[in-house]
Amino acid sequence: MSSIPDNLKYTASHEWIRIEGDTAVVGITDHAQAELTDIVYVELPEVGRTLTVGEGCGVVESVKTASDLYAPIAGEITEINSALEDAPEQVNESPYDEGWFFKLKLSGEPDLSGTLDAAGYASQIGES
Repeated sequence: MSSIPDNLKYTASHEWIRIEGDTAVVGITDHAQAELTDIVYVELPEVGRTLTVGEGCGVVESVKTASDLYAPIAGEITEINSALEDAPEQVNESPYDEGWFFKLKLSGEPDLSGTLDAAGYASQIGES
């Protein structure tokens, strides 16, 4: 059983969100990285790009498949995890810490209505 931190929000497409003041940190869940297996490449969006909820914004490639990355929340990209360019395996090893993908600057109160809490996500992936 994977670990699902209680302090994050989750999407049906397996992204996680951590709100830190006026910034949202985004990555993929432990469940998603486990399903993908060995991640070999991560394509991240450009800093300065403004994303809308659900917008495609990157790709995660593993030895067995490629999976699109979607913006779980709206905002402007202020930082990407450039360490993943040389070490994409960090997503497998530490999906909630070292393996984060990008940070978004929020404009106002974030709309988290389309997200799940840890229990809701666990239920969705069959771990309840």
